[in-house]
Amino acid sequence: MLVRRYAPPRAPHRRASPANDLHPPRRLAARALLRGVLLCAAAAMLASCRMAGVLDPKGPIAAQELLLLINTTEIMLVVVVPVILLTLGVAWWYRAGNPRANHSPEWKYQGGVEFTVWAIPALIVILVGSVAWIGSHRLDPKAPIESNAKPLEVDVVALDWKWLFIYPEQRIATLNQLVLPVGAPVNLRLTSATVMNSFFVPQLGSQIYAMGGMTTHLNLMADAAGEFQGLSANFSGDGFADMQFQVKAVQSGDFDGWVQKVRGEGSPLDDPGYAGLTKPSHKVPPTTYRSVDPALFERIVEHTAAMPEKARAAGAWCPPVQEAGG
Repeated sequence: MLVRRYAPPRAPHRRASPANDLHPPRRLAARALLRGVLLCAAAAMLASCRMAGVLDPKGPIAAQELLLLINTTEIMLVVVVPVILLTLGVAWWYRAGNPRANHSPEWKYQGGVEFTVWAIPALIVILVGSVAWIGSHRLDPKAPIESNAKPLEVDVVALDWKWLFIYPEQRIATLNQLVLPVGAPVNLRLTSATVMNSFFVPQLGSQIYAMGGMTTHLNLMADAAGEFQGLSANFSGDGFADMQFQVKAVQSGDFDGWVQKVRGEGSPLDDPGYAGLTKPSHKVPPTTYRSVDPALFERIVEHTAAMPEKARAAGAWCPPVQEAGG
C-alpha cells in the first residue's frame, strides 16, 4: 500500500515588478522626484490663473453679467455636487468586496423617491429660468445706464476686417480704436457694411450683433481707467481672427484733450477715404481721422439695406467717388 505524504501548497510565484527591481533608496528618490514634478505643475497652474475677460469686469454691465453667471452656477451646483457625491458613494458601497451590500430584485415603486428625483431638478430649472428672465430684462442692451455724466454717442461700423468708430458730436472718427471717458454712459449704434458681425468687449459686457442694413443699440460704461480688448465674436471670413480693436477708458479731462488732439492731426474721412476702408484688409493699426460726415452712419445703413445680400457678402458698400475733372 502506497502512502502519499501531504505537501502544503506552494505560494504563487510573483514576478517582480519594475518598481520592486529598484533599491529602496532609488524608489524613495523616484517618488520624491515625482512629487516635486506634481507640485511644480500645480504651482504653475495656480500662478497662471488670473482674472481676465468676463471674470474681470470694468463696468456696471459686465459686473451684473458676472453676478448672473455666478448665481446661475451656484444654483446648478446644488444638484451637481450631491449627484457626484452620491455616484461615488453608490459605487463604493456596491463594490464587489462589500458583503453587506445587497440588492433586492423585488424592490417596488416608491412614490417618495420618484417625487424627490423629479421635484428637485424641476425646482432648479424654475429657479435658474427665473434668474435668467429677470437678468435678461435688466441687462437689455438698449436700456439706458443711470449716470449724472452726459452720455457719449458713438456709431460703430463693421468692415472687412476692421471696426470704424464715428463720433458724430465731436465730428471725428477712429479705426480699430474706441476711446471713452470713465463714468460716462456710451450709447452705441451698430451696423455692418458687409456681412453680419458681433461686437464684444468682454470686460465691459454685452455682446451684440452688427447686421447690414440694420441698426442695433448697445449701452456700455467703464468705471475704471484702463485698456481693454474688443473683438469680433462672429465668424466673418478670412480676417476674422484679426478683427480686434482697442478700448481705452480715460478720465473726462483726458478725453477732451484727446478729441482736440485728433482734430489737429491726421486726415479727414471723406468719401475717397471711406472707399479705401471698404477694401478687405488684415491687422490694420489704430488710426484717427480729424473730421467726418456726421451722417455717414445713416448713409451706410441706407445704402447697405438697398444692396442684395449676395452683394454685401462680396464686399462693403463703397460710395461713388468723383474723379478729378469729372
